[in-house]
Amino acid sequence: MVIRVTRIVLLVQLLIAAVLYLVATRALGMGNPVLAALLAVATVLLVRMLITANNFGLAWLYRSETPHHQRVTRHAAVRLFLSEYLASMVTSSWTMGFCTFSEWRGDAGMLPVLLVHGYGCNSGYWHFMSRALRRAGISHHAIDLEPVFASIDQFVPQLHARIESICRQSGHDKLIIVAHSMGGLVARAYLRDHGAGRVARVITLGTPHRGTGLARFGAGDNSRQMEWSGSAIEGRCSAWLAELERREDPSLRPLLVSIYSHHDNIVSPQLSSCLPGAVNIEFNGIGHVALGLHPRVQQEVITAIRAASHGA
Repeated sequence: MVIRVTRIVLLVQLLIAAVLYLVATRALGMGNPVLAALLAVATVLLVRMLITANNFGLAWLYRSETPHHQRVTRHAAVRLFLSEYLASMVTSSWTMGFCTFSEWRGDAGMLPVLLVHGYGCNSGYWHFMSRALRRAGISHHAIDLEPVFASIDQFVPQLHARIESICRQSGHDKLIIVAHSMGGLVARAYLRDHGAGRVARVITLGTPHRGTGLARFGAGDNSRQMEWSGSAIEGRCSAWLAELERREDPSLRPLLVSIYSHHDNIVSPQLSSCLPGAVNIEFNGIGHVALGLHPRVQQEVITAIRAASHGA
């Protein structure tokens, strides 16, 4: 479904640009076709930029206090916005529609990695992370969670089946999960139901462990389960998240590594991604979608993968 939607979105954008070009050249009489084409494309890009800006604006409403040493300059803030905008454009208009994948086999001596995408995405989100893992020689696999708007609990059997299949094919008893956003909650729900017999480490990127205020603007049961209500200080997470924490085995928390950004524009309050008992690694100046594409984050993930693989 996500592949079809991504391709439709790309087609709609191209059609809108074509219509704007015709309006500029024929209805408005613009004599320079190159300028008309640039204007049409720029208009479409501007609309997409406004969507990204809206996400940052909504995140501001629920924001947690940014530690002083994690604050960014105006120049860095502009770079943050533009990199998140570019990451959103590339993933939603290209990689999720044309770059999905199942697996890549590398060093058989290391534990395999399973990449779990987030809300509204598919394995194509991991295109750039996959390239980094290939350069590092790390075997990795992906999963496409469907249906898109199902409850998080409905994704657990799919994850369980994929984990069993990878372990059976690779000959390893355990693997490492790398999960973005909602995918981290799917991984935690898996640990709740099946334990850590097959999992050496769970590395989450921008996962709303305590929820996000922006989930109220999403569709589906999974959005409702990820909701945060109220301010960063006095608010509360959803009943589902509270129940997940209640039913988890606290002894498994050290298996989790939570990588997050103090400037996440989707997970807000941003400190919702800081998970007590886990290894928390904080970044600044990186947006939500950009987390999986950022070289520094990719290197941190690779370091954590190698440490977990050698310690297994």
